[in-house]
Amino acid sequence: MPWRENLNLIPLAELVLNDFRAGIGYTVGMLDAGYSAGELVIMGFSGKSPSAETLKTIRETGVSQFILFTHNYESKEQLIALTDELQARAPESPSKFPFIVSADQEGGRVQRFREGFTRLPTAKRIGEINSPNLAFEAAQIQARELFMAGIQLNYAPVCDINTNPQNPVIGDRSFGDQEPLVTRMVSASVRGLLSENVEACIKHFPGHGDTSLDSHFALPTVTTPLETLRKREWVPFHRAMKSGCNFVMSAHIMLPQIDPDRPGTLSPTFLKKYLRQELMFQGVVVSDDMEMHAITKNFGATEAPILALQAGCDLLCYRTEEQTRIAIEAIQKAITDGALDPTALKHSIDRIRKVRAQLKLAKEMYSTTERAAEIGSARHGERMAEIAS
Repeated sequence: MPWRENLNLIPLAELVLNDFRAGIGYTVGMLDAGYSAGELVIMGFSGKSPSAETLKTIRETGVSQFILFTHNYESKEQLIALTDELQARAPESPSKFPFIVSADQEGGRVQRFREGFTRLPTAKRIGEINSPNLAFEAAQIQARELFMAGIQLNYAPVCDINTNPQNPVIGDRSFGDQEPLVTRMVSASVRGLLSENVEACIKHFPGHGDTSLDSHFALPTVTTPLETLRKREWVPFHRAMKSGCNFVMSAHIMLPQIDPDRPGTLSPTFLKKYLRQELMFQGVVVSDDMEMHAITKNFGATEAPILALQAGCDLLCYRTEEQTRIAIEAIQKAITDGALDPTALKHSIDRIRKVRAQLKLAKEMYSTTERAAEIGSARHGERMAEIAS
């Protein structure tokens, strides 16, 4: 689709915000008229449905993006009800566009929704098959079920090249250890997801494949030279962008020979100089989970979100509601204190809204019964088994 090729900013007039928040008070996350600091975060929450407290957070902060985990899932029917309940609140949000509901549904050991869904092979297995057509079809099935469940954004595929056999966090989440193979599989997977109305978020820029530590628990250091990054690690990312990908996730890794002070997520060098300027990415930059120890053990809960936004992140991902609120309040204070540029933040929000404005919702196209029947269908299961074999 042509709109995917150039994610330009939406003029404020096009957002139809003249009647913004009639009778609604966003008491925590106010950025400026028509914008909310809550639009700069992705929020996780506990429970199988949004609690009264969660709905209050949404109402007060303007949070418009959500991430779901295994603890939010019980059955496909329950998941459909949960995502529909979230979307019912979207007309009250600052832009009134549909919410973005997201999940990590890569396949293999990273599949948040299992029982009732089609089991997905690892990326490594798809890479071993080495067929872009089958990679495309596997991603289609993956996306079809997510879309029917009410998920519009999948944090996949992994663009990392697993060049370090001792890598504890990537491993079989990568399509392989050779750039040409990973590039082919990534491009096909992105197109497969997009073909079924699910946005792809490629990860983890600038490349997590050569690490020996897990950034969930520590801050890894990588010594890959810049020219190797350009010729190897960044090629799958660039091809995915050309395939229509609107989201890139940053990595919590140090590359001290390029930026001695900041990990990728907090580095203007990587996010602005290389990702935006050199690779010319115009879409949305998403942080990896800001509650991972690579961040929390080295940067403060109120310092990290400010550094990430200053570096060039558009969306900050938090797995808990408590840390989401702390981040939003820190962002608002930084705006007031002059540490964050409101104009730059509005540009980030406009990039996010550009995608939200184009989202399709299964609840507007299919009945609940039709949606549930498509998820984990025998047809999908049989075909995925054929692909994996």
